[in-house]
Amino acid sequence: MKSHARVVVIGGGAVGVSTLYHLAKKGWSDVVLLERKELTSGSTWHAAGLLPLFNMSYSVGQIHKYSVKFYQELEKETGQDVGFAKVSNIRLAMNQDRMDEYMQYKGVADTIGIDVKVLTPEEVVEVWPLAVTDGLIGAIQHPDDGYIQPADLTQALAKGARALGAEINRNTTVTGIKRTPSGEWLISTDKGDITCEHVVTCTGSFARQTGKMVGLDIPVIPVEHQYIVTEPHPEIMKRKEQGLPEMGVLRGSDGAWYMREERGGLILGPYEHGAPACYVDGPSEDCEYELFQEDLDRLMPHIESAIERVPAFGEVGIKKVYNGAIAYTPDGNPIIGPAWDLPNFWLNEGHSFGITAAGGAGWQLAEWIVEGEPTIDMLGVDPRRYGDYCTKSYLVEKNEEAYAHVFVTHFPDEERPAARPLRRTPVYDRLKDLGAVFGQSFGWERANWFAPEGVPAEDDWSFRRSKYFEHVGNECKNVMENVGILDLSGFAKARISGPGAEAFLDNLVANKLPKKVNRIALAHALNTRGGVHSEFTILRESDESFYCVSAGGFQRLDHDWVKKHMPADGSVRFDHLTNAMGVLIVAGPKARELMKRVSPYTDFSNAAFPWLSAQDIDVGLAPCRAVRVNFVGELGWELHHPIEYQLHIFDRLMAAGADLGIKPFGLRAMDSLRLEKSYRLPGRELSIEYAAFESGLQRFVHPNKGDFIGRDALVEWQQKGFNYAFTTLEVHDVTDADALGSNPIYKDGKLVGRATSGGYGFRIQKSLVLAMVDPALSEPGTSLEIDILGKIYPCTVLEESPYDPNNERLRADG
Repeated sequence: MKSHARVVVIGGGAVGVSTLYHLAKKGWSDVVLLERKELTSGSTWHAAGLLPLFNMSYSVGQIHKYSVKFYQELEKETGQDVGFAKVSNIRLAMNQDRMDEYMQYKGVADTIGIDVKVLTPEEVVEVWPLAVTDGLIGAIQHPDDGYIQPADLTQALAKGARALGAEINRNTTVTGIKRTPSGEWLISTDKGDITCEHVVTCTGSFARQTGKMVGLDIPVIPVEHQYIVTEPHPEIMKRKEQGLPEMGVLRGSDGAWYMREERGGLILGPYEHGAPACYVDGPSEDCEYELFQEDLDRLMPHIESAIERVPAFGEVGIKKVYNGAIAYTPDGNPIIGPAWDLPNFWLNEGHSFGITAAGGAGWQLAEWIVEGEPTIDMLGVDPRRYGDYCTKSYLVEKNEEAYAHVFVTHFPDEERPAARPLRRTPVYDRLKDLGAVFGQSFGWERANWFAPEGVPAEDDWSFRRSKYFEHVGNECKNVMENVGILDLSGFAKARISGPGAEAFLDNLVANKLPKKVNRIALAHALNTRGGVHSEFTILRESDESFYCVSAGGFQRLDHDWVKKHMPADGSVRFDHLTNAMGVLIVAGPKARELMKRVSPYTDFSNAAFPWLSAQDIDVGLAPCRAVRVNFVGELGWELHHPIEYQLHIFDRLMAAGADLGIKPFGLRAMDSLRLEKSYRLPGRELSIEYAAFESGLQRFVHPNKGDFIGRDALVEWQQKGFNYAFTTLEVHDVTDADALGSNPIYKDGKLVGRATSGGYGFRIQKSLVLAMVDPALSEPGTSLEIDILGKIYPCTVLEESPYDPNNERLRADG
């Protein structure tokens, strides 16, 4: 074993070996893999080898797409059979909600170039003759999908990596990992020590044990997964004798199972409720090729469902039941990217569909490590999407839920119930008493909408307009006509201070910093390629102190970005304030009158309290920082306050606003209101895949202000020409289904862009879409088409900010 390498990859399953291969393929041949036993001896060896392209996540969809294509190329490159059977994949639908899910997914697939065919029940039986059509309303098929032999794939990856100069050390156990004074990593093993610049952990069921070596609480705990292998069936053997093609992988989504042929018999893989988490404290030191005791009783409802759909399954005996560990995260998506607070430490963990994702995960992680940035938007799999609320107990509940939810219909407004409520602001009970229906973001309970008196405070999830549609509309109307109040305490908040703070922030963000104390600026941190990594609202508190606010769901991502770029000389200090500070929003034409009543010693006129400024005020008896800005496009203030004063402030506002029509509003209403203002969201309209100027940030990006991260790359991108332009669209003829995002946009049948967000604008009564389209088609008045749940609708490009385009209401005086 070498004593030094540029990168050390820990873990020799398909994910780890793919990471090694792709690093070597990028030209970093000085890379080493350490595997405690034999390659594939973890969950890879018992994986069923399926390659499902289907995934509602834009990030994961692209990762899976790459894998399926790459595995075929790998076989040609290495000359080693990977056991890829391109038999297709058929997903069945027994209700309209499921078919809506498939049509929404097909739109996502169309935008990233994945072939999806829509099948009738009769066509299902043509490609799967042993199935019956009872209860089916349709299906989708991936012609390029199928399954692969995991061990063969891993060995082909290993062969390819070695040919490129990589080193693989089997039967080598990592016993410790620590930083050296020089900033390198020292990895101790039972075969000696090795130092390196970068560490990548791909340790599957051992992820939490690996994390503990460096002080990381990695949010991964495995769950038991069982699948059944049957004896051969005469009909399948007969098909083989006749030379007929193998039937595709069949997924009975509404029965929560998959099925495929295996040596003349069948494999059935159910995803049952009640499958337990395992290896909660990690596997034993001698764990290798380990399985758990099978439990067929848990599987009976799924077995019965499978027999109803494929009667032949009930006509053969069981040959073998596999019950092995599969790593899970709370949302079921893997963790691919940099660890927080640790330089050059990378995670490729939590792969519940590891064989499918291995190729793409290795590809993007290698891009990230070698080039400094991934090439696709990885927000859906970034390790920093989770926070320290992910305790072991939390992970057990959420990961078991994620497993049980593999085949549920994934509605766009879905809110999963396990391990909730957890993080609650002081006003939680007040809002609940007012009818709040809560969702969760970064562990925080946040009111999505409010049920009026007499209406059950229950969600109605759908791909179409839900039962809460009219109630959200009434919330928007009240903000437009009176005054609304919204709890946004989950905002990520920090203070960046010190003698070097101003110079540091000026280099971090593309906008000019506010020059005067108590003025604010919307600023974007670009990545090194000129895309948008993070968005901050920055308030200058003094010459050497800045208060920075960003999206709550990106707290760890944004704060890690800041801390990793801070100078090492101690001239800049970072203070995390999220949990210490609450935020209440008051917005609407009567907001000024409300503020006068609760803070009578403050002048709230435009002259004394202009837009984009802040003041320290009293609300009732409580200290508060009022910031004149909001995300809904109405007169209003954000009220930032020490969290212990929140109930006092909320109660004073509600009492003082009773005759002004004050009512709470939720995140669903806020989203509708921001669409009407063409306000961008990180992860939607703002992305590393789009140049900051493509996202329409010309007002906030100043290449002439001096150097900042991503400046030169953005200018170069601009000189080469842009592929996209940010647009706002009105969709015509919509009656029950608005765009949700990731919808394909066409011009005369040709794909020309994709929706980034969509919904209904209640103030202007239009179905709206924010989108990235071909710049030549971005002029107002241009006619385009958009796919919503498989139906094509006409749409028209609008001027930006179709509601109050001149911001007269936002800047209103009185």
